[in-house]
Amino acid sequence: MWAKLKLLFWQGRGVWITTPCITILVILLRWFGLLQSWEWAIFDQYMRSRPQEATDDRIRLVGINEADLQELKTAIIPDGVSAKLLEKLKAQQPRAIGLDVYRDLPVEPGHQQLVRVFESTPNLVGIQKVAGEKGLQTVAPPPVLKEKGQVGANDLILDSDNKVRRGLIYLSANGETVYSLGLHLALHYLKHQNIAPRPLEGNNDRWQLGKAIFTPFAANDGGYVRADSGGYQILLNYRGPSGYFDTVSLMDILRDRVPSNWGRDRIILIGYVGESSRDLFYTPYSAGLHDIPKPLTGLEIHAQFTSQIISAALENRPLFKNWSELEECLWIFFWSGIGATLRWQSRYIGEKKNLSWYGWTGLSIAGVVLLGSTYVAFLEGWWLPVVPAFLGLGGSVAAITAYVARTAEEIRKTFGRYLTDQVVANILESPEGLKLGGERRKITILTSDLRGFTATSERLLPEDVIKLLNIYLCHMADVITEYQGTIDEFQGDGILVLFGAPTVREDDVTRAIACACAMQLKMVEVNEQLKQMNLPQIQMGIGINTGEVVVGNIGSEKRSKYGVVGSQVNLTYRIESYTLGGQILISEQTFKDSQSIAIAQEDKKVLPKGAKKPIIIYRVTGIAGEYNLFLPQVEEVFFTLSEPIPIQYSILKGKDVSERQFKGSIIQLSANEAQVQSENKEQQGIPTGLSNIKLNLLAPNKQAEPSEDVYAKVIGKPAEKNSFYIHFTSQPPDVAAKLNSLYKLMKWTTENK
Repeated sequence: MWAKLKLLFWQGRGVWITTPCITILVILLRWFGLLQSWEWAIFDQYMRSRPQEATDDRIRLVGINEADLQELKTAIIPDGVSAKLLEKLKAQQPRAIGLDVYRDLPVEPGHQQLVRVFESTPNLVGIQKVAGEKGLQTVAPPPVLKEKGQVGANDLILDSDNKVRRGLIYLSANGETVYSLGLHLALHYLKHQNIAPRPLEGNNDRWQLGKAIFTPFAANDGGYVRADSGGYQILLNYRGPSGYFDTVSLMDILRDRVPSNWGRDRIILIGYVGESSRDLFYTPYSAGLHDIPKPLTGLEIHAQFTSQIISAALENRPLFKNWSELEECLWIFFWSGIGATLRWQSRYIGEKKNLSWYGWTGLSIAGVVLLGSTYVAFLEGWWLPVVPAFLGLGGSVAAITAYVARTAEEIRKTFGRYLTDQVVANILESPEGLKLGGERRKITILTSDLRGFTATSERLLPEDVIKLLNIYLCHMADVITEYQGTIDEFQGDGILVLFGAPTVREDDVTRAIACACAMQLKMVEVNEQLKQMNLPQIQMGIGINTGEVVVGNIGSEKRSKYGVVGSQVNLTYRIESYTLGGQILISEQTFKDSQSIAIAQEDKKVLPKGAKKPIIIYRVTGIAGEYNLFLPQVEEVFFTLSEPIPIQYSILKGKDVSERQFKGSIIQLSANEAQVQSENKEQQGIPTGLSNIKLNLLAPNKQAEPSEDVYAKVIGKPAEKNSFYIHFTSQPPDVAAKLNSLYKLMKWTTENK
């Protein structure tokens, strides 16, 4: 028996040791308050993520804004204006009126008039500031309302991050219990339905109001650690963000611009909402992941609190609750055990990765269950520990991973020098892996580049350029990984991919071509995502070459890179430079090594820079066999323009634009291409095939400025004398719109003749 228990403990030693240790560590971190801000952040995010609740029509707001003060030509509302406002609101026959404006001192003219209104309005509640904080003094209530017991405290509780997450039911001052403004107004409203608070037997701290039972906030409730729980507090269950309640301005009331029944049988709250009042506070709704923090006015917060009390009493809308400290500790222990068990069980599964697919899947499911369960509980009014549970889950995984990974120091060093999983695996399996140097090897090289990206990026904000590149590179990296290519490096909008290094496979050439086809097909999804983000569409060209290069570690002992060098790399870049958007061009050697399943046709014979003799390049349209990938073939249909478009163009030499300009006209147009008639009779005015040109559209009357720069590549389609065909690689939005509109018009005219 003892031997079996000993064996059981040894087999699960990672779980039995890790779970309690991580649990204790997380509880200590929580006790010291190190997790409090994170738990607040999750609380805020959950609140913002909830389905939007319907507007509470029982509460209406009168906001005194900057426009009201400008029209009254005063920074402080005179008592006479306040009296007139209250008289008009009384005529609306509300259940209660809350005046969230300090009136401890007279503000002439009209003070006596306001006093008479105070004396004649039994459902009016004024305010006083009971507790001073952060250097602020207390503020006395209006004397008349104080004598009548119609004063509530408007104090708000700020957490250390200056957000309001708690509300006061009541608090004490000089031995006197002062109800909050929200409670006063809620009780006035509920009085009409014969609902009043009553204490629960045997518990003086808990009391019932309608369908709700109120329990005071304690110092360690939810994610709080030793918070000030003075007075009678509860957690605020906000209904929505700023602007949630129906709000009108002071002048709207004074000028009778609201319906006569606007406030009937409702609670009306009056207060300042302008920025000059400085009555602004941050709440869980004040900021999202990408938004600038937007505060709520104190008036809106009191309205939210009043609505919370009424909704809880009448509709049993949840009041936030939490588990006992023991239950929360057991919750953390449970998730620590889940993480430890999943990681321990997967420690020997898989040959090269620390975490197997099984382990990652289990942990992902556990994380989703944790988030989902706590979010559903939150919707029902339960604030459960999320961050501590996640730390327990992740901490257990990390602890056991550290235990299993005996070569963690070497792995960290390797990851600091190498970037891809394949390279890392190859080096760790080879004792010579860290040595500088290389070996000669025949591999297949793939390079890709966006057509006209430089011109496109000049028209975008830097942030949009980065956003576009990240979307493009993310999708391409996923495809390359799927086809087991090694990404050697990203070069702006270009990608260099190796097939056959560091790991040689028999199908390197065919996988490279299949990967290229999949990348081009993936561009449809990329452009759809860019379109949804109002970013320009992009096109990619791909070049592939197979040849002998030197691969290995390049750099120094402190920092090195696994790379490839040789003339075949340069040749790959040259081949890629001949491509149009959406094309794949391959070298003759690549074609020979893959012609059994690659579908390609001879494109042309070219003489790349640095080459001693011309080479043949092939255009790939698909690949058969197990991959079965085919690129869509679009036939360019040209229409002759009734009025040629005059242009000026220059021929590019590498990345430089020739200083000499030529005149010409676009005489035919298709969806992506055009035929240009040159006015220059000299041969040098007719660019050769695959060369690049920059052109500008000219106005027929020559009074308007030339258009923005348009870039195109000359294609080898046979043309008439002194003319040539081009494929547009980059068009400014206005030029693209003009040409596209013209093309569609000609197409429609032709089809409807």
